[in-house]
Amino acid sequence: MEENVASLLKKNGIKATPQRLAIYNILKNTKSHPSAETIYKGLSKQFPTMSLATVYKTLGLLSRIGLIQEINVGEDSFRYDANTAPHPHIVCLKCKRVDDVGGYDVPQSYDTIAKNTHYKILSHQLYFYGYCPECKKGE
Repeated sequence: MEENVASLLKKNGIKATPQRLAIYNILKNTKSHPSAETIYKGLSKQFPTMSLATVYKTLGLLSRIGLIQEINVGEDSFRYDANTAPHPHIVCLKCKRVDDVGGYDVPQSYDTIAKNTHYKILSHQLYFYGYCPECKKGE
């Protein structure tokens, strides 16, 4: 997959640097929906001269070309996901954990909503909010 990512970056006029590939690989290999700050901290030992600004710029580039999606769950910063297929997320109101929600037929919902509203739907974001199993135990 790394070669495909590098090719896609180059096709879009973006240099495939080791830092950019590492940022993408972190997202591709996690389901935790990390923030830019979390990604930066995770790569700081491997790339000690890389700045947080580089992480933000790279995330913007990867999002713009469709390799990742930006998630806004109501925090002061965004989260990021390498799963770009339309899917909902669930957010813990206490610890801020973000998980994917499975079993939701997005294409069927698009068709129904488009038919009922006469809109041409291009994308969507759907969030559920509650308490994760760990935080629910403390209630």
